[in-house]
Amino acid sequence: MIVNIIYTMCALTAALCATLLLRAYFVGGYRLLFWAGLCFAGLTVNNLLLVMDKLVFPDMDLSVWRTTAALLAMLVLIYGLIWDSE
Repeated sequence: MIVNIIYTMCALTAALCATLLLRAYFVGGYRLLFWAGLCFAGLTVNNLLLVMDKLVFPDMDLSVWRTTAALLAMLVLIYGLIWDSE
């Protein structure tokens, strides 16, 4: 029971971070906020896949999809940090 709440709260927290970062980007225009917002959007997908993996479909293994989503999210942030300078 408590695990269900924790997984769900992690997904909601990542979604809230993505929303706040992207909203701040549209207001202020700082590109790093954009890349961080996209990263947290990917981490939200990662957390939603975790919920699906552990709670909805416990018989299926979605770890490859979860890891891929997290890797893509981190690559977006790394790209933004390295190549997009102001």
